[in-house]
Amino acid sequence: MRLFYFLGILSLVAPAAAAQYEQHDHIEVGVFADYFRVNQTGTNLGGVGARLSVNANSYLQIEGEMAYDFTQTFTEGFENGSGAITTERSELRLLHGMVGPKLQTNKDPVRLFVTAKGGFVNFGLSSASVTGGTFISTVSNLRANNVNAVFYPGGGAEAFWGPIGLRLDVGDEIYFNNGARNNLRVAFGPTIRF
Repeated sequence: MRLFYFLGILSLVAPAAAAQYEQHDHIEVGVFADYFRVNQTGTNLGGVGARLSVNANSYLQIEGEMAYDFTQTFTEGFENGSGAITTERSELRLLHGMVGPKLQTNKDPVRLFVTAKGGFVNFGLSSASVTGGTFISTVSNLRANNVNAVFYPGGGAEAFWGPIGLRLDVGDEIYFNNGARNNLRVAFGPTIRF
């Protein structure tokens, strides 16, 4: 009998608790790992980033993000009889920054979304080790000749369990350098909503 009382009280309180929670669903903060394919050179890059989304209403968020893609290594073999294989660093690093709207389906635990963002990508060459200082100097040393404008149409899904969720984005990060350059970009990581 106590179970029925508990379930009855829970059924009365749960909608009010859910409504209270929705009132606090205004901001999302997340981190992610990203994959970026530079189609022009056939280079695959990976890195990390962070994003901040602010609700304009239940279906629209304004979102800003920044990602840093680390230098990648590649192997090369020579046919001179020795069979030697060398491993080299590409020294190419990318810094991406974008902002724009995100349209989402609803406020349910699983959401689908589309986005269109604008921003920049900075192509840099550096042999410095990857540290917080390297990232900070990359941001502070942005130069006009290394920066290209970016347009990013994409979409994805996010699933929440309470305020904590996971998000997957897939899109085409188009940068403009002597014409439009299409590049696959995939990002995945946790997000928290407040």
